Amino acid sequence: MLIDTHAHYDDAKFAEDLETCLEDARAAGVSHIVNAAQDLATTRKIMEMSKTFPYIYGTAGIHPHEAGKADASHYEAIRRLTAGEEAARNKIVAIGETGLDYYYDFSPREVQKENFTRHIEIALEVGLPLVVHDRDAHEDCLEILDQNGAFSGKVVFHCYSGSLEFARILAEKGCYFSFGGAITFKNAKKFPEILRGIPADRLMLETDCPYMTPEPHRGKRNSSAYLPLVAGKMAEILGKSVSEIETLTSANAKVFYGI
Repeated sequence: MLIDTHAHYDDAKFAEDLETCLEDARAAGVSHIVNAAQDLATTRKIMEMSKTFPYIYGTAGIHPHEAGKADASHYEAIRRLTAGEEAARNKIVAIGETGLDYYYDFSPREVQKENFTRHIEIALEVGLPLVVHDRDAHEDCLEILDQNGAFSGKVVFHCYSGSLEFARILAEKGCYFSFGGAITFKNAKKFPEILRGIPADRLMLETDCPYMTPEPHRGKRNSSAYLPLVAGKMAEILGKSVSEIETLTSANAKVFYGI
């Protein structure tokens, strides 16, 4: 049993064959999928999707790329959709993905920071975990999380891309880490050290599909059916069996997301 803790099946790349892709994922041993929101519209789309597919859960939030398009009404809607019984009814298991992206800078950095802070406030208010997108913004992410008390709740850095030293700082604060296709890339030299340096009970798997396709399918559309390739690489790095990695990461995901 595998859990894909971060996917994007609301993406237009799945418009033509969504059900087939999900059937393939199930056949590959994926029991649950957490679909991550990009904005309010995708949050609502994911909620509808989760009603059709009982093994799909969702997050609610506004990606840093979309931060410049958000206003107070968007945050109020996210708060309303994730509060109390509404979260269970809507199968929302986390707030996000949110954070900072200084690689693309599609939204002004100050706007990204405000967006990030709003999400932390909501996550703490409604008692849901926080899904963090951090690209080339490690120090600012840590500062904002610290200043806003985020570590009193659950936090995951999805598609973790920082250093071992940064991972150790985050691990001390109770963070989880999810890894996807990037650990299979031929130039991914840093991941063995990082994976071995993170507490085993904080590791999770993801695809970030349709992006970050693992080897040997890099360049093609990604899907949850490729998650066993990520599990296999993690098992190789950590010197464990694939079944041990499946059990470990799925247990961690269930604890983190409450599924």
